[in-house]
Amino acid sequence: MSRVGKMPIAVPAGVDVTISAEQISVKGAQGTLVRAVNPQVVVKNDAGKLTFAPANESAEADALSGTMRALVNNMVNGVSKGFERKLTLVGVGFRAQAQGQKLNLQIGFSHPVVKDMPAGITVTCATPTEILIKGADRQVVGQIAAEVRAFRPPEPYKGKGIRYAEEKVVLKETKKK
Repeated sequence: MSRVGKMPIAVPAGVDVTISAEQISVKGAQGTLVRAVNPQVVVKNDAGKLTFAPANESAEADALSGTMRALVNNMVNGVSKGFERKLTLVGVGFRAQAQGQKLNLQIGFSHPVVKDMPAGITVTCATPTEILIKGADRQVVGQIAAEVRAFRPPEPYKGKGIRYAEEKVVLKETKKK
């Protein structure tokens, strides 16, 4: 059996988990997340502990039990604590502004770049060069952060662009005469 799939998930106080035949719903302070349950995985709620087991002896069912456990663990953590990604703008004149559900970026183009945030995602800018993306769904938070970074990824010669806060950009040496 999958090593990840063997570990039970402890459901914290304030989080409500509902398991039906085709989907699992997790409700907490940060919102509600729903995911379809694969028929090859058996999910049980035993007094606040979620356990995952393969429905049959196939290798695919074994792998899916670990995958399902990781996805549900992310859902439980998301509705209780939430997830966030921090982006940094590096470059002269690069700045960001959060305006409600829109992120307005000025990143060296002749026009401002505006990114609409989906429901459940909040964006804040503590300083004009820092962007903080928060939400309950880990996949959506990471995807939005990747889409914002893709507007102007860090270039390898000066390091200008949008990067993750913990990202290290290795600069190339310029051509010598």
